Amino acid sequence: MAQNQTSTTTQNNKTQTHLSIIVVIVMALSLVALFVAFQTYLAGDIIPGAILAGIGTIALALAVFMLYQSRKQAAEIKIDIPKVMTYIECQNKGCASKTSREFQRGDYVFKHLEVSCSKCGGRQMVTAIYKEVKEKEKTYAV
Repeated sequence: MAQNQTSTTTQNNKTQTHLSIIVVIVMALSLVALFVAFQTYLAGDIIPGAILAGIGTIALALAVFMLYQSRKQAAEIKIDIPKVMTYIECQNKGCASKTSREFQRGDYVFKHLEVSCSKCGGRQMVTAIYKEVKEKEKTYAV
């Protein structure tokens, strides 16, 4: 489970890096477009210079916005690791003791445990493995 989260985090970091590289390239190209627009305007071609200036300005604004949004989103990401529980039942017919504990590596369903039942001393077996689901806070519209 931890390895899966690590690979997801690594993939998110790679995606973030690639997005940042693309944004920087777009920024550089927009600055080049603004420079060429300025040179074109100085050469006397007003309409092509204005078009290039508009394209460069729009591209620069979009690149800055994307960079801002990606950094803001990266700061808001919160990884909440779920709690995995193991459900244990006593195999003695008269006891029927049921307990739960945090998942331990090596647990699997129908595994007979070395630890005997605290009530009757009988054998215990793992009957379920599940993750605890936290209830989301309810919001009410006023």
